[in-house]
Parts: sequence; structure tokens; C-alpha cells
Amino acid sequence: MSGTGSLFGWAFGDRNRRGQPGYLDGLKQAALANAAEQAAGKGLQTVAGSQDYTVLSEGEALAAIESPQGSLVVRCTIEVTGPRASRLRAEGPMNG
Repeated sequence: MSGTGSLFGWAFGDRNRRGQPGYLDGLKQAALANAAEQAAGKGLQTVAGSQDYTVLSEGEALAAIESPQGSLVVRCTIEVTGPRASRLRAEGPMNG
């Protein structure tokens, strides 16, 4: 069965460096690369231009973020296509 679904990748950084030129862009690229790697590992293709980013630091989310103090978390959600892709939904902290 083919179709579309979603999954995400992660990148972690130092929130004290968030304002440095290019730092956040680098983390976003790392999160996208991680998401694409997850997709490839499942035999799926990434839908070009579908990436959406969420950037969080401790204390900025309703849910607790379990990461080292002072860290910055970047999540990149992508749309994927291919066999069994329609079964995947990026929700919560897990792909599934």
C-alpha cells in the first residue's frame, strides 16, 4: 500500500548560541537531514519542500522537554511517500 505520511527528525544545540548568525539554520539543516535519513531507512521518499520546523528550549513548551539544561531542540517534520507511508504519523516524541 502506497500513500503519504509524516515523520520527523531532531537536532540539538545550545540555546545560548541561538542568536549567532547561521547557528539555528545549521540545526534546522541537521534536523532535516535526520528526518530524511529516517525516511530512507524505511524505504520512503521525502516530499520536497514539505519540511516544517519547531524550535523549543526548556521552559518554552507546555510539555516538559527532557534534555540537558540550556539545550535547544529543533524538530523537522516532513511529508513522506512510498510503500506503507500512509501508516506513519509524526506525533508526540515518536514516529509511528
